[in-house]
Amino acid sequence: MTSSAAARRPAGIGPGPVLTLAYPMSIGVFDNYEEAQATVDYLSDHDFPVEQCMIVGTDLKQIERVTGRLTAGRVALGGLLSGVWLGLFVGLIVSLFAQPTDALMMIVGAVLFGAFFGLVWALLGYALTRGRRDFVSVSQVVATRYEVLTEHKHAQRARDLLDERPGHQLG
Repeated sequence: MTSSAAARRPAGIGPGPVLTLAYPMSIGVFDNYEEAQATVDYLSDHDFPVEQCMIVGTDLKQIERVTGRLTAGRVALGGLLSGVWLGLFVGLIVSLFAQPTDALMMIVGAVLFGAFFGLVWALLGYALTRGRRDFVSVSQVVATRYEVLTEHKHAQRARDLLDERPGHQLG
């Protein structure tokens, strides 16, 4: 009987077998991804089975960068352009099955129809927010620390190899 997290997890939930190790042990914690990556690269250069390693971002935080003010005009333009693209796509697909003389009219009609409904739906969605979020932003989840893990049976060998690195300070 095993007590691994993968064995206790219901089927279809959580990371698959590629993103898990049965009994992971830490071989180092780093302040940035580049240091963690360099550590795994060093192990790889010394014939360590790096397929038994994972780099795990920890201490996650979300960063949101506000990129501008959201106005009704900006929403309308975005909805209009999205509708035009969708209408063009649908028009091109439908025109493949139309008579050659009707194809251009089919595309133009789909573009106009898409533009109208894109505009209406965007403005309707904007109106329903009632000004609770009048800005545009991009967000990203980032890790503040990175931990390199390996299977327990390889952990000591990894630590020994890392202790041999040039410039390594014995602690």
